[in-house]
Amino acid sequence: MKEPIGTTGLILNEPLLWEKGSPGRMGMSIPASDVPDAEIDSELVGDGPDFPDLGELDVVRHYTRLSTWNFGVDTGMYPLGSCTMKYNPKTNERQAALPGFANAHPLLPPELSQGALKLYSQLQQYLAEVTGFPAVSLQPAAGSHGELTGMMIFHAYHLSQGKPRTKVLIPDTAHGTNPASAALCGYKSIPVKSNAQGVLDPADIAAVMDEDTAGIMVTNPNTLGLFEDHIGEVADIVHNKGGLVYGDGANMNAIMGIVNVGCTGVDVLHLNLHKSFSTPHGGGGPGSGPVCVTERLERFLPVPRVVEQDGQYTLSDDFPDSIGKIHAFYGNFGILVRAYSYIRSLGADLRKVSQYAVLNANYIKESLKDTFHLPYDRPCMHECVFNDAKQETFSVTTLDIAKRLIDNGVHPPTIYFPLVVPGALMIEPTESECKEDIDRFIDTLKAIAAEAREKPDALHAAPVNTKVKRLDETLAARKPCLRG
Repeated sequence: MKEPIGTTGLILNEPLLWEKGSPGRMGMSIPASDVPDAEIDSELVGDGPDFPDLGELDVVRHYTRLSTWNFGVDTGMYPLGSCTMKYNPKTNERQAALPGFANAHPLLPPELSQGALKLYSQLQQYLAEVTGFPAVSLQPAAGSHGELTGMMIFHAYHLSQGKPRTKVLIPDTAHGTNPASAALCGYKSIPVKSNAQGVLDPADIAAVMDEDTAGIMVTNPNTLGLFEDHIGEVADIVHNKGGLVYGDGANMNAIMGIVNVGCTGVDVLHLNLHKSFSTPHGGGGPGSGPVCVTERLERFLPVPRVVEQDGQYTLSDDFPDSIGKIHAFYGNFGILVRAYSYIRSLGADLRKVSQYAVLNANYIKESLKDTFHLPYDRPCMHECVFNDAKQETFSVTTLDIAKRLIDNGVHPPTIYFPLVVPGALMIEPTESECKEDIDRFIDTLKAIAAEAREKPDALHAAPVNTKVKRLDETLAARKPCLRG
């Protein structure tokens, strides 16, 4: 392996800010107030918020030091399987920061919001074209929120048929939020196991699909990084029993411009803009999970909806069959501007995003399958899943491997998920990583596998180059320290 990029570096410590601060110290000048002081009820607020008194230099150095402890996609490769931590082009940030967008108030009337409403309308059209669906709502604020919206549409549809249903089929390769979204709508989740190839078997669906089942939630490509080969047959089985097919499109980044999802039998599809369409990811939001539907389900989409007439755009609530409002305003606007910028920047090259993502994942799969156990040795999509079966012989676990990656300056991939693969190492390189960095990642994992054979104790002690060493995760889970 080439020299690793992970080193001890310069790690600066500091006391807690409450210990560092000094009463009366201030980092800004506040003009004298011409408003009388208000009396505060100490019984309600106590002594007030406990903020440390800090000077400007204290604050700047504090956040600069914190930044040196962080690892992000702007620092290095971030191969989290299923989460798609791709690099976000900075031009997207520039467009979202344009004053006309960044300073627009959500309560402005339509006549003063034509640019924003037109962007909404065009983004919906782009997403409709990419997915193959005729109607889209940008209102859901996250992927899980999109799932919930889809299940509400399921419920509204079956209610309109006069036949409410109680169950939803959930494959074991679905994203973990799928059963939760179904449960929030009152559905009982019926688990369905994948077959030996890691995909759904139509016969298994036929065995559990009945007239009391609202439908199925299918993640495609699934969490094993595999395309559901039989999705058309599965959809036919569900439709023949009067059910609907929900497509978890969180992994759309593997099939954009390649697969017309609307032609596969899917009735409702959500997208994670923070995965496929290069908007900020993580930190609790804001996010975006647009929902795409077939023509027969369009009437149930949430309101308000963007309506265009004679070149003028407005938000309309005039859709009596709608499931109603699911967000305070119409989506997280700044995130939608970023996704719009990404699509406009790439144009027809959006297809290459998926092609490179699949190429990179298969390159890693083929390069490492002799080093780590590969439970499903078949072409993958955007991610591949190994496990620690070969390293268990030396008492080395997936967690040890992940911790050692940190020492080598690489953020670990997703571990122990999906649950159908014990000791899983779920790797997604994304399309934005170059071959040189991927080769370095592959070499690093091979070197760690060699360490597992020759000196496993080194892995048990990892990480050693970080500010905080190996934590007692069991103790942290049972007795968490919640104090700052």
